[in-house]
Amino acid sequence: MNRFRFSNLMLVFGLLFIYAPMVILVIYSFNASQLVTVWGGWSVKWYVGLLDNSQLMGSVMRSLEIACYTAIAAVALGTMAAFVLTRISRFKGRTFFGGLVTAPLVMPEVITGLSLLLLFVAMAQLIGWPQERGIMTIWIAHTTFCAAYVAVVVSARLRELDLSIEEAAMDLGARPWKVFLLITIPMIAPSLAAGGMMSFALSLDDLVLASFVSGPGSTTLPMEVFSAVRLGVKPEINAVASLILLAVSLATFLVWFFTRRAENNRKRAIQQAIEESAADAWKQPDPRRAPTA
Repeated sequence: MNRFRFSNLMLVFGLLFIYAPMVILVIYSFNASQLVTVWGGWSVKWYVGLLDNSQLMGSVMRSLEIACYTAIAAVALGTMAAFVLTRISRFKGRTFFGGLVTAPLVMPEVITGLSLLLLFVAMAQLIGWPQERGIMTIWIAHTTFCAAYVAVVVSARLRELDLSIEEAAMDLGARPWKVFLLITIPMIAPSLAAGGMMSFALSLDDLVLASFVSGPGSTTLPMEVFSAVRLGVKPEINAVASLILLAVSLATFLVWFFTRRAENNRKRAIQQAIEESAADAWKQPDPRRAPTA
């Protein structure tokens, strides 16, 4: 009983530690006072004022654009890397390849950002691309960073899959690409969605890599917030953060809802197929039973 109470207490404490700052942030985004830490009543003027702050809104839209591109590219590259690591058991350099895939997980972001900056500078001198650093270079940096997380998540899911389902489909005449699209992808869809949302959140939150590889006119929201916080937190920052929190929460809920519905539909279809197969087997006559006269 005491152990149960202690576990519940730790759970409540952990939830408060994680979500209490978010709740306080949302509440103070409606603060009418110019001073962020002094409550001056309820007001929505900071949300209305965001429409006039073109610099801040530009950085928000730029960060969302980069995060969307990063999520798509990271899911594609991370999934391919996961298939190589899980489905190709033996090839030369497999350990080295696995180390390269997971290296961004343990590599300090300062080292990664500096190495990518030197790479872009060297490429600009050798081949003339990129001519200037901006959204493209930030997208490449975030993709290399987030693809490692997607590879780890998808690899864990692929190792748990029942390969007999794919083998049965190929035995029935399905081509490998059709098995991949109609069977493998639906079964790993939750991990793909989780990797995509993780990549989106990591890209939206990144400050270090973007600071190294960004250029004029490509300031992201974390960079804008960091520059503003050094001079003091402005009420508009709370409003922007609340809107971003709302958008991410809504996107997470939608991904969870559609993924769960797809999983339930898949389980229902499998159960229906099993029941139909059992019914057909019951209707077929037993060849061992002798025909009656």
